[in-house]
Amino acid sequence: MHPNAQTLTKFYSAFATLDPDTMATCYADDVEFDDEVFSLRGKAEVMGMWRMLCEATRAKGRDVWKLEFSAIDANAAQGHAHWDAHYRFSATGRMVLNRIDGVFSFNPQGLITRHRDSFNFWSWSRQALGTPGMLLGWTPFLRNKVRAQALANLRKFLAK
Repeated sequence: MHPNAQTLTKFYSAFATLDPDTMATCYADDVEFDDEVFSLRGKAEVMGMWRMLCEATRAKGRDVWKLEFSAIDANAAQGHAHWDAHYRFSATGRMVLNRIDGVFSFNPQGLITRHRDSFNFWSWSRQALGTPGMLLGWTPFLRNKVRAQALANLRKFLAK
């Protein structure tokens, strides 16, 4: 297994146990993260997001949390992984199964410099938000509203 594939295994193993401190050791200081909700720059923002999500899961959903990862592959520059997150969305209490594909770039030291997660936002919003997600989850309106709320929650979390 390439060392960068080991880094991804370490990252997801730590995430499965809600261990953001170990997750942080996998990222470069100048990491960039993007997904359907967040667009973050720098380790402080990116790890703030993961810490916020881990803390919310420990507080309101540890009993149902499950992360499974597979298809990890990496070389000296790039990698990818698939992961499924089973959790209770803290804002609504609704159960979610989010199927996510991650694409990564690495620096020469083997740290993640770019992390892009992709998932079906409409599928996620139907599960997490119920009827509003089902009716509006495909629209830019709802996506932008979710993005704005998530960013506000992150800013509040980081200000603590």
